[in-house]
This record gives sequence, C-alpha cells and structure tokens, in this order.
Amino acid sequence: MSPEAAKQLATALAIGLGVIGPGIGIGIVAGKAVEALGRNPDAEGSIRATMILGIAFTEGLAIFALVIALLIRFT
Repeated sequence: MSPEAAKQLATALAIGLGVIGPGIGIGIVAGKAVEALGRNPDAEGSIRATMILGIAFTEGLAIFALVIALLIRFT
C-alpha cells in the first residue's frame, strides 16, 4: 500500500468512526428531550437550553474528529 493510499484510508476512518459516537449521542439527547417535553411541557425553556448545551458539547467531538482527519490528510 502506498503512503498516499494509507493517508486516504486513515482520513476516511478518522472522520467516519469519529462521527458515529456524536451522531448517536445527539440522537439520544434529542429523543430524551422530546420525552421530557411530553412529560412536562411547562419546562420547555429549561429542557431546550439543556438540550442545546448537550448537543453543542457532543458536536464538539465531531468537529475534533474532522480536525484530526484534516491533519492526517494534509500533513
């Protein structure tokens, strides 16, 4: 395997595997927020703020995976 092919494979694996966890995490967070809204609609503002904060932290992991993939690709 050539070094260029290894770089492309490593880049694909880094971003591919790096976004699986955050994708699942965001789905769980959104699902639980909808469930919480169904149980207590009066707490919508608090639930929404907490959900957005959780999604932002989870999305940070996907952005980190993207940065690592780009570093692998262009170095």
